Amino acid sequence: MNKDDLYPYLTECAAEAARVARGVTAAQLGDPTHCPDWDVRALVNHWVLYTSHGLEHRALRRQLSEELTARDFTADPDWAEAYAAQLDRAVAAWADPGAWEGEVDLGMASMPAAELLSMIIKELAVHGWDVATSTGQEFHVSEGAARLVLDVVETHGDLYRQYDGFAAPVPVPADAPTFERALAASGRDPRPAGATLGP
Repeated sequence: MNKDDLYPYLTECAAEAARVARGVTAAQLGDPTHCPDWDVRALVNHWVLYTSHGLEHRALRRQLSEELTARDFTADPDWAEAYAAQLDRAVAAWADPGAWEGEVDLGMASMPAAELLSMIIKELAVHGWDVATSTGQEFHVSEGAARLVLDVVETHGDLYRQYDGFAAPVPVPADAPTFERALAASGRDPRPAGATLGP
Protein backbone atom coordinates (compact mmCIF):
# COMPACT_ATOMS: atom_id res chain seq x y z
CA MET A 1 0.00 0.00 0.00
CA ASN A 2 1.08 3.58 -0.57
CA LYS A 3 0.45 6.86 1.22
CA ASP A 4 -2.93 7.41 -0.40
CA ASP A 5 -4.07 4.00 0.82
CA LEU A 6 -2.64 4.12 4.34
CA TYR A 7 -2.77 7.71 5.50
CA PRO A 8 -6.58 7.87 5.90
CA TYR A 9 -6.47 4.76 8.12
CA LEU A 10 -3.64 6.28 10.16
CA THR A 11 -5.66 9.43 10.83
CA GLU A 12 -8.79 7.40 11.56
CA CYS A 13 -7.17 5.05 14.05
CA ALA A 14 -5.20 7.84 15.71
CA ALA A 15 -8.39 9.81 16.31
CA GLU A 16 -10.14 6.77 17.73
CA ALA A 17 -7.13 6.00 19.96
CA ALA A 18 -7.24 9.53 21.34
CA ARG A 19 -10.95 9.20 22.03
CA VAL A 20 -10.49 5.93 23.92
CA ALA A 21 -7.55 7.35 25.90
CA ARG A 22 -9.74 10.21 27.10
CA GLY A 23 -12.21 7.63 28.39
CA VAL A 24 -9.71 5.95 30.73
CA THR A 25 -10.10 7.10 34.33
CA ALA A 26 -7.30 7.37 36.90
CA ALA A 27 -9.11 4.79 39.02
CA GLN A 28 -8.85 2.22 36.20
CA LEU A 29 -5.07 2.39 35.75
CA GLY A 30 -4.45 -0.31 38.34
CA ASP A 31 -7.13 -2.64 36.97
CA PRO A 32 -6.17 -5.96 35.37
CA THR A 33 -6.35 -6.51 31.62
CA HIS A 34 -6.65 -9.59 29.46
CA CYS A 35 -2.92 -9.24 28.67
CA PRO A 36 -1.00 -11.47 31.12
CA ASP A 37 0.94 -9.53 33.79
CA TRP A 38 -0.17 -6.16 32.39
CA ASP A 39 -2.47 -3.83 34.27
CA VAL A 40 -4.14 -0.92 32.47
CA ARG A 41 -1.22 1.37 33.34
CA ALA A 42 1.36 -0.93 31.73
CA LEU A 43 -0.84 -1.46 28.69
CA VAL A 44 -1.43 2.27 28.25
CA ASN A 45 2.28 3.07 28.62
CA HIS A 46 3.15 0.55 25.90
CA TRP A 47 0.39 1.91 23.66
CA VAL A 48 1.38 5.54 24.13
CA LEU A 49 5.09 4.89 23.64
CA TYR A 50 4.92 2.96 20.39
CA THR A 51 1.83 4.42 18.71
CA SER A 52 2.59 8.11 19.24
CA HIS A 53 6.26 8.67 20.09
CA GLY A 54 7.39 5.61 18.14
CA LEU A 55 5.13 6.60 15.25
CA GLU A 56 6.74 10.03 14.99
CA HIS A 57 10.27 8.73 15.51
CA ARG A 58 9.86 6.22 12.67
CA ALA A 59 8.75 8.98 10.31
CA LEU A 60 11.76 11.08 11.29
CA ARG A 61 14.13 8.06 11.25
CA ARG A 62 15.08 8.56 14.89
CA GLN A 63 15.50 6.04 17.69
CA LEU A 64 13.43 6.24 20.86
CA SER A 65 15.44 7.56 23.78
CA GLU A 66 15.93 5.63 27.01
CA GLU A 67 14.08 8.41 28.80
CA LEU A 68 11.00 7.80 26.66
CA THR A 69 11.10 4.02 26.88
CA ALA A 70 11.32 4.21 30.68
CA ARG A 71 8.70 6.94 31.16
CA ASP A 72 5.43 6.36 32.99
CA PHE A 73 3.21 8.49 30.79
CA THR A 74 0.23 7.92 33.07
CA ALA A 75 2.03 9.73 35.92
CA ASP A 76 0.86 12.92 34.21
CA PRO A 77 -2.82 13.50 35.15
CA ASP A 78 -3.31 14.92 31.66
CA TRP A 79 -1.61 11.99 29.91
CA ALA A 80 -4.56 11.40 27.57
CA GLU A 81 -4.43 14.96 26.24
CA ALA A 82 -0.65 14.71 25.92
CA TYR A 83 -1.12 11.45 23.99
CA ALA A 84 -3.65 13.10 21.67
CA ALA A 85 -1.25 15.98 21.02
CA GLN A 86 1.64 13.59 20.36
CA LEU A 87 -0.55 11.57 17.99
CA ASP A 88 -1.27 14.78 16.07
CA ARG A 89 2.47 15.45 15.77
CA ALA A 90 3.13 11.89 14.64
CA VAL A 91 0.37 11.92 12.05
CA ALA A 92 1.68 15.26 10.78
CA ALA A 93 5.18 13.77 10.47
CA TRP A 94 3.80 11.09 8.15
CA ALA A 95 2.17 13.77 5.99
CA ASP A 96 5.68 14.55 4.72
CA PRO A 97 6.26 12.58 1.49
CA GLY A 98 9.85 12.01 2.58
CA ALA A 99 8.67 9.82 5.45
CA TRP A 100 7.43 7.27 2.92
CA GLU A 101 10.66 6.98 0.99
CA GLY A 102 13.03 4.05 1.36
CA GLU A 103 13.28 1.84 4.41
CA VAL A 104 13.24 2.39 8.16
CA ASP A 105 16.18 1.05 10.18
CA LEU A 106 14.88 -1.16 12.97
CA GLY A 107 18.28 -1.94 14.44
CA MET A 108 18.76 -5.58 13.46
CA ALA A 109 16.79 -5.19 10.22
CA SER A 110 15.03 -2.63 8.08
CA MET A 111 11.58 -2.45 6.53
CA PRO A 112 9.90 -0.39 3.81
CA ALA A 113 8.32 2.66 5.40
CA ALA A 114 4.79 1.91 4.20
CA GLU A 115 4.94 -1.66 5.51
CA LEU A 116 6.18 -0.47 8.90
CA LEU A 117 3.44 2.14 9.08
CA SER A 118 0.81 -0.51 8.40
CA MET A 119 2.12 -2.42 11.41
CA ILE A 120 1.91 0.69 13.62
CA ILE A 121 -1.67 1.28 12.45
CA LYS A 122 -2.33 -2.29 13.56
CA GLU A 123 -0.83 -1.41 16.96
CA LEU A 124 -3.08 1.64 17.24
CA ALA A 125 -6.17 -0.44 16.55
CA VAL A 126 -5.38 -3.68 18.35
CA HIS A 127 -3.91 -2.11 21.48
CA GLY A 128 -6.62 0.52 21.28
CA TRP A 129 -9.10 -2.32 21.46
CA ASP A 130 -7.14 -3.81 24.38
CA VAL A 131 -7.37 -0.54 26.31
CA ALA A 132 -10.99 0.01 25.38
CA THR A 133 -12.01 -3.51 26.40
CA SER A 134 -10.13 -3.22 29.69
CA THR A 135 -11.88 0.05 30.58
CA GLY A 136 -15.46 -0.67 29.53
CA GLN A 137 -15.27 1.02 26.13
CA GLU A 138 -15.37 0.02 22.48
CA PHE A 139 -12.86 0.67 19.72
CA HIS A 140 -14.46 1.45 16.37
CA VAL A 141 -12.80 1.06 12.97
CA SER A 142 -14.06 1.38 9.44
CA GLU A 143 -14.28 -1.70 7.25
CA GLY A 144 -11.24 -0.53 5.29
CA ALA A 145 -9.15 -0.09 8.42
CA ALA A 146 -10.34 -3.47 9.70
CA ARG A 147 -9.23 -5.14 6.47
CA LEU A 148 -5.82 -3.50 6.76
CA VAL A 149 -5.42 -4.72 10.34
CA LEU A 150 -6.49 -8.23 9.35
CA ASP A 151 -3.97 -8.27 6.50
CA VAL A 152 -1.15 -7.13 8.81
CA VAL A 153 -2.06 -9.69 11.46
CA GLU A 154 -2.21 -12.52 8.93
CA THR A 155 0.99 -11.44 7.17
CA HIS A 156 3.11 -10.90 10.28
CA GLY A 157 1.37 -13.15 12.80
CA ASP A 158 4.18 -15.70 13.02
CA LEU A 159 6.71 -12.93 13.67
CA TYR A 160 4.59 -11.45 16.47
CA ARG A 161 4.13 -14.87 18.05
CA GLN A 162 7.87 -15.51 17.85
CA TYR A 163 8.35 -12.53 20.19
CA ASP A 164 5.29 -13.31 22.35
CA GLY A 165 3.39 -10.38 20.87
CA PHE A 166 0.45 -12.58 19.89
CA ALA A 167 -1.12 -15.58 21.58
CA ALA A 168 -2.45 -18.51 19.56
CA PRO A 169 -5.33 -17.60 17.23
CA VAL A 170 -8.82 -17.75 18.75
CA PRO A 171 -11.47 -19.56 16.69
CA VAL A 172 -14.28 -17.34 15.40
CA PRO A 173 -16.93 -17.95 12.73
CA ALA A 174 -15.76 -17.39 9.16
CA ASP A 175 -18.49 -14.80 8.72
CA ALA A 176 -17.50 -12.81 11.84
CA PRO A 177 -16.92 -9.08 11.27
CA THR A 178 -13.52 -8.27 9.78
CA PHE A 179 -12.12 -6.53 12.87
CA GLU A 180 -13.23 -9.43 15.08
CA ARG A 181 -11.40 -11.84 12.77
CA ALA A 182 -8.30 -9.64 12.99
CA LEU A 183 -8.45 -9.61 16.78
CA ALA A 184 -8.97 -13.38 16.88
CA ALA A 185 -6.06 -13.99 14.53
CA SER A 186 -3.86 -11.97 16.91
CA GLY A 187 -4.83 -14.21 19.83
CA ARG A 188 -7.56 -12.00 21.28
CA ASP A 189 -11.07 -13.19 21.99
CA PRO A 190 -13.33 -10.51 20.47
CA ARG A 191 -16.40 -11.77 22.29
CA PRO A 192 -17.59 -9.57 25.18
CA ALA A 193 -16.56 -12.13 27.81
CA GLY A 194 -12.93 -12.01 26.63
CA ALA A 195 -10.28 -14.63 27.37
CA THR A 196 -6.61 -14.99 28.28
CA LEU A 197 -4.77 -13.16 25.53
CA GLY A 198 -1.32 -11.96 24.59
CA PRO A 199 -0.16 -8.30 24.79
